[in-house]
Amino acid sequence: MKHLDDKPLHEILRLHAKQNPDKTAIIWYGAAITYGELDSLSDKCAAWLSTLGVCKGEPVALFMQNCPQYVIAHFGIQKLGAIASPCSPLFKQHELNYQLQDQGARVILAADALYPIVKQSLDDTLIEHIGLVHYADCLPSTPSYSVPEEILVPRTIPNDTLDLMAELNRLSTKAPLVATSMDDVALLVYTSGTTGRPKGAMLTYANALFKTAGGVETGGIKPHDIHLVIPPLYHISGMLCGINIPIYLGATAVLHYRFSPVATLESITCHKPTYWKGIAPMLQALMDCPDAGQYDLSSLRLCPATSFGIRTTPELAARWAAFTGGAQAYEAGYGLTETHTFDSVMPPEAVRWGTNGRLLPGAECRIINAVTNKEVDCAGSGEVFLKSPGNFRGYWKQPEKTAETLLDSWVRTGDIGTVDADGYLTLLGRSKEMIKVSGYSVFPEDVEAILLRHPDLAQAAVIGVSDPSKGEVVKAILVARTNNGPALTSDELVRWCKENMSAYKVPRIVEFRDNLPMTASGKVQRHLLQ
Repeated sequence: MKHLDDKPLHEILRLHAKQNPDKTAIIWYGAAITYGELDSLSDKCAAWLSTLGVCKGEPVALFMQNCPQYVIAHFGIQKLGAIASPCSPLFKQHELNYQLQDQGARVILAADALYPIVKQSLDDTLIEHIGLVHYADCLPSTPSYSVPEEILVPRTIPNDTLDLMAELNRLSTKAPLVATSMDDVALLVYTSGTTGRPKGAMLTYANALFKTAGGVETGGIKPHDIHLVIPPLYHISGMLCGINIPIYLGATAVLHYRFSPVATLESITCHKPTYWKGIAPMLQALMDCPDAGQYDLSSLRLCPATSFGIRTTPELAARWAAFTGGAQAYEAGYGLTETHTFDSVMPPEAVRWGTNGRLLPGAECRIINAVTNKEVDCAGSGEVFLKSPGNFRGYWKQPEKTAETLLDSWVRTGDIGTVDADGYLTLLGRSKEMIKVSGYSVFPEDVEAILLRHPDLAQAAVIGVSDPSKGEVVKAILVARTNNGPALTSDELVRWCKENMSAYKVPRIVEFRDNLPMTASGKVQRHLLQ
């Protein structure tokens, strides 16, 4: 595919900044950040990180919601040849501890609102420097769409931390010149693969560029498109569609901190985005919004949506087209972190309902029968194996786990599916035990490890159960410790979970048992709990 041997995305940012320095790269509630400004600020971020001793190949943790500072830091880290490693801003202490310990990061760039969680992690990690950002720093005096209340809070930059934007604004130096190869690791994004606790998937500049260029070429995205960016940037899909693709095209991104139906309607009316990669419930929420008819959504052209909670169906697409005045909605595609996502993309000119899109040019797919371990033909189903220039380098410091997932350059996905003669991929289910809650991946071992920190629990098992609005929710099956105190209740356990894990991981159903089904080696047999 063309552009594959070109240059890292941060160099493409530099190119756009030279050619069109005054073009708007990011709109943040009405404030415009130009390509020249974004390039300069990310250069300064690289220079500042260099003063902290950050070196090429070193992970730097990002811990914040969507904001311009996230994009600045993302490219600043990569301009230094360091590795951007996003941490979910929904994390609680145990979750952040785990990822920071595994990364070995010395520097974290975080939202000031999340500093209390960072502070709790300092004794257990290698963090030496904390750069904080205040979400409201880049807001205009008169926002053009509604600002979430959680952004409009007082600045809290403690004395033992560094104010990122203040540090950048006082610098006049440019980014150090660092020689990078397209095969260098640029991203460390945590995922659990098919099993286990989260592992850092090492993704390169070439991986990112291949999937970015492929997504543009097959997804019908045009250079003049204005992008509505709402899904989280720390997630691989949000990163690809919200940062990489707009920057690659030299386009404008209308950025939201989080999804709000009213703010979304306002921003579409005001800033006229044409392309929106969202999720199906977002489309439904806009159509259900009171007074939605007063907004002008006619600028929207393409709205690929991922089916989470509710499905993207022909019926939903028809209602969306009528609601917006002609915007096209359809299933977005398929991918996973280990492949920098977008392994299949739905071509808007050839939508095939019921499928997850057509394989990206340059991506190969094998369907392997689980019993015979042999490839099946177009009519057969089996486990999906993928191979492309988007495939990751392996898991950070875990060669054994890498060998389980990366087999002779093929990524074993753990997903069950079929591929037809025209290259359309259809997912049928999962062989792995991952739970999908409103689009978020929940890994049983991760939740179980946190549950077992509770002093009154002896054993814990987590499974997913179907839910009409969220797709799946978490169910915890627990064995309490024998003690003389009052018995632990479900309500008490759920309250504890809300304080110790991300909201989407919190069990919605709790069941106590006397024992759990175990293998001879002491592993819980989750399939017997379904």
